Amino acid sequence: MISFSDTSSNFIEWIALKTGLKSWLDKEDSGMMGFLFTMGGLIVWLVLMLFYFSLFKYLFLIIGSPLFAYLSEKTEAIIEGKDYPFSLVQLWKDMLRGMKLAFRNGLWQTVYIISIVILSLIPILGWLTPILALIIECYYYGFSMLDYTMERNKKSAPESIFFIGSHKGLAIGNGMVFYFMHLIPIIGWVLAPAYAVVAATLSVYPLKQKEANNQSI
Repeated sequence: MISFSDTSSNFIEWIALKTGLKSWLDKEDSGMMGFLFTMGGLIVWLVLMLFYFSLFKYLFLIIGSPLFAYLSEKTEAIIEGKDYPFSLVQLWKDMLRGMKLAFRNGLWQTVYIISIVILSLIPILGWLTPILALIIECYYYGFSMLDYTMERNKKSAPESIFFIGSHKGLAIGNGMVFYFMHLIPIIGWVLAPAYAVVAATLSVYPLKQKEANNQSI
């Protein structure tokens, strides 16, 4: 983490030198411009640090896919009062899909983060970019957790993307709790994924029931 922080600081300094921005600021000798540049550098640093944490968490999501898939299945079994027989084949499918979507979401988030880094270079407007980056990050975390239920209910990847895209607030809310629980040392790191998977399964269940009722009418 310290190494990445130093790398981010060096990157910001390199950009300032290569673009001639630092030399221009030194010539202008303006307190206001210096303040704006400092704030801009801080914003870029924050966005880059969010990007670093997001990559770390995606790695954790990929490694933990088998456990998360199993936990989601057991949660739904308790809700419905059914005993789903353990299926290694289904668990393997859930795991592979979870890994694929985590990888996909990580790539898309990287694209958005790069765009946000560019946007963060714009004075004043760039100050909002950490909030935007956090919302996008939480959305994709929640997306990964919600998809375990989608897969188990035979929803294809495009159908899952459409459903979750239609319920962005649900994904963002789930991902936000997952994200902020990681601020609690050790305990939060252990409980956050389990909580997020259970919460995602519970939140999707009434929507699934509503959809089933609408189809039966």
